[in-house]
Amino acid sequence: MNKDIIAGKWTQLKGKAQAKWGDLTDDVFDVAEGNAEYLAGKLQERYGWERDRAEKEVREFGKTLN
Repeated sequence: MNKDIIAGKWTQLKGKAQAKWGDLTDDVFDVAEGNAEYLAGKLQERYGWERDRAEKEVREFGKTLN
């Protein structure tokens, strides 16, 4: 995943991320501001996923943006 793409276009991508992970609040996305590690941590916390799965989800999301 290209972290620069996510960070640079975060405002535009935020809606897609919210649609994908609807259990996360607007505040989480506002604080994340494209930070993939932070987002993975919040996914892990909210959904109870293992760290590897949360990171994979974020990577897969990043791939859909290209």
